[in-house]
Amino acid sequence: MDRNAHAPLRQRLLSWFILFLGGLYFFVPLIATIDFSLRARKGVLSALAYQRVLSDPRFASAFTFSLEMALLTVVVGVVLVVPTAYWIRLRLPQLRPVVEFITLMPFVVPAIVLVFGLIRVFSRPPFLLTNSFTGTQILLVAGYVVLVLPYLYRAVDTGLQAIDIRTLTEAAQSLGAGWWVIITQIIFPNLRSAILSGAFLTITIVMGELTMASFLVGLKAFGPYMSQVGQNRAYEGAALAVISFALTWAFTMLFQFVGRRALGGDQAFGAR
Repeated sequence: MDRNAHAPLRQRLLSWFILFLGGLYFFVPLIATIDFSLRARKGVLSALAYQRVLSDPRFASAFTFSLEMALLTVVVGVVLVVPTAYWIRLRLPQLRPVVEFITLMPFVVPAIVLVFGLIRVFSRPPFLLTNSFTGTQILLVAGYVVLVLPYLYRAVDTGLQAIDIRTLTEAAQSLGAGWWVIITQIIFPNLRSAILSGAFLTITIVMGELTMASFLVGLKAFGPYMSQVGQNRAYEGAALAVISFALTWAFTMLFQFVGRRALGGDQAFGAR
């Protein structure tokens, strides 16, 4: 009896201990990186490394370029994934295992293999894209869409699982709505939170991606720029890592804020 009475207490203590270990695993390297980044000037704590990074014109250009690529990847990925996942759940449920297997392929095929395949295929006629910067950007976005497919597809598929798409589709069709209206005005609004979750994962992956960006655009992207700074300047590399971490958290909070407002709007609409 006493043993059963103390079981919840032991479970709570174990939960807090695991949470404490997780906090140490997360915060200790971060605090050490921040401390190291502030020691660019000997003997005193200084933000000199941050000043050097932020004053480097390549930082702004590389960050802006990768952010643009990330946003394009989100748009292309959402346009590709949402109708596909919707149609499979509505009309082709027998193909779900096949599609899920295909979306897992980026976990099996390394990025280096994917980028060499893209370069080999699209560096010769009739699909000659590597001879121009615009064509290279198209290849980069296409490669990024493949890399983020497992995360984006599962986020959207989970969102579709939470709503009754069959009832919504039949109700919309009974009111005369076509497929374009159903997708854009019914399915997309009900998947706002799922799309935002997938978009956040997409942006964080693209912003730090190194392999594909190195071979296709080089130092124009943020990942190769971070790698070069880290190899050549230790303090600036640590400062850049902290800045990228802060920007990632800023995007997280932004998407949570937007997602919360979107959910509030959907609930208010439903209440009416």
